[in-house]
Amino acid sequence: MNRQVLLCRSILENPSITQRELADQFFLSLGTVNHLVKECTGLGYIHTADDGTYQVTEAGRTFLEPFQVDGALFIAAGFGSRFVPLTFETPKGLLEVQGERMIERQIKQLHAVGIRDITIVVGYLKEKFEYLIDRYQVKLIYNPEYASKNTLATIYHARAALEGKNMYILSSDNWMRENMFHAYEWGAWYSSVRMPGETSEWCLSYNKKGLITDVTVGGHDAWVMYGPAFFTKEFSQTFLKELEWYYRQPGTEQFYWEQVLMDLLKKKTNPPICINRQKENQVYEFENLEELRRFDQKYQNQSDNAALALVSQVFKVPESEIVHIRCLKSGMTNKSFLFQIRQTQYICRIPGPGTELLINRRQEKAVYDQVSHLGITEHVLYFNGETGYKISEYYENARMADCKNSQDMEKCMEFLRNFHQAGIHVDHRFDLKEKILFYEGLCLSHGQIPFEDYQTVRKWMMKLLDEIQRLNRPQVLAHIDANVDNFLMFPDGGIKLIDWEYAAMADPILDIAMCSIYSYYDFEKAFWLLKLYLGREGTEEEKFVLTAFMALSGFLWSLWAVYKSFLGDEFGEYTIIMYRYGKQGYRRLFGPEDPKDALNS
Repeated sequence: MNRQVLLCRSILENPSITQRELADQFFLSLGTVNHLVKECTGLGYIHTADDGTYQVTEAGRTFLEPFQVDGALFIAAGFGSRFVPLTFETPKGLLEVQGERMIERQIKQLHAVGIRDITIVVGYLKEKFEYLIDRYQVKLIYNPEYASKNTLATIYHARAALEGKNMYILSSDNWMRENMFHAYEWGAWYSSVRMPGETSEWCLSYNKKGLITDVTVGGHDAWVMYGPAFFTKEFSQTFLKELEWYYRQPGTEQFYWEQVLMDLLKKKTNPPICINRQKENQVYEFENLEELRRFDQKYQNQSDNAALALVSQVFKVPESEIVHIRCLKSGMTNKSFLFQIRQTQYICRIPGPGTELLINRRQEKAVYDQVSHLGITEHVLYFNGETGYKISEYYENARMADCKNSQDMEKCMEFLRNFHQAGIHVDHRFDLKEKILFYEGLCLSHGQIPFEDYQTVRKWMMKLLDEIQRLNRPQVLAHIDANVDNFLMFPDGGIKLIDWEYAAMADPILDIAMCSIYSYYDFEKAFWLLKLYLGREGTEEEKFVLTAFMALSGFLWSLWAVYKSFLGDEFGEYTIIMYRYGKQGYRRLFGPEDPKDALNS
């Protein structure tokens, strides 16, 4: 800690500051401050004016020049899962606290001390930050790995903004009561607050000079990492080299950037970085919605969030009684969160943007209405067939079925058989050809379908559809999405099947095919599943139909995954696996094709 910089900066900002105020601000003794004043006076950095106030001299201003802050880098790429459902619509840093967006409050504080070079690393809902470019002349950097990696990768993608500069490292979702930014900084530091009792935060050890000597996760009555950090250009030079090495190592995907700092301290090879102790109630890192509610009463009962308002209305309780909220899913199709009211847990499902193109919610509601008397679905308390919002009971004691457990699969197939034989009818059907052409159209509206042999495989699928149609197969109400993850297994042996979004009239064997490909079964394992379902060996026709449906369903979901990738949602190897089902199923039924046919056709 360069105390001379601290003193000169404080006097420059407030010439009438007293030695006692300096001591309180720096966590130093009055005697130490008195000695520091004499030292800086002797060096010609400050002098005492006729009115008794301290003044920074020209020599002092020259001394401060290397310590001038160049800018700030905001981390704002993450999702903020502990703030659902608010963050389903708004990035955490753009949430309002005391009537002001958290990131805007910090930007204004930076501007107040003359810092204008501000960069924000964005990812989740990146478009929401665009207005800041015009309002505050900030720069945006996109982190393409925001969904799969932690803040180490965020800093990596913004490393050029730190090189050769003195920079603040800020979280968009911090809230500082008083402006703790300055035009000059006295060295690299990490903000810290005192945590009484046991804590799971990252705890700091430091010496008499304020230098951080170690970081440990968890501690007791400790000073912890909390709030902003500041990197000098010298510190960044070493830190960024180490960070780049970490980024390239497997297994570091979920590392916070502070892990690099922690390891540097243990190696004792880092440039000095100090603790910057803050007073109580100065820095806030809201961990969850409950903390925010305690701080800002607006969030008690008027969060301006549609999902919380709906839950409040359905259960006839104020929003403050909706507690223990946590994210269950944040996909492109649906977003779901778990919540508790009066000791009972529920799930609220929110349709994702663009879902209306993919799923007919009125048809989904019709299915739930038709099967409700069977007691085989989750207990639905609210369903809006127009918006797709659904609230259902959460089963804490249930588990998902295991596709590798033969007893589980036997029970699932018995469940499907009984369901198919229940004689339930709805007015809509699941037409594979219609769905394939629909998803194909969506893909082509965004770009070319990336499979090299797509046109050949497409012809194969059309042939399979023609063969199925000629068989004039029976139609029942089928679930369509009979993924083992949708079968809930209860300790008493009971089963429920959830998520009936795609359910419609279809061939019952289509459910077996879907379950098979979702479980990544080969065709022989799928025939075993069919045997469990039928209670006997499948006929040649039934095996033909199952193979064809596995091929067609795999082809359909590969198109679905391609479309999702155009929207920015990546499914890894799933896309290829599904496409392979299409090709392998066709070849199994009609014999091997010349490998060149696929590319030359």
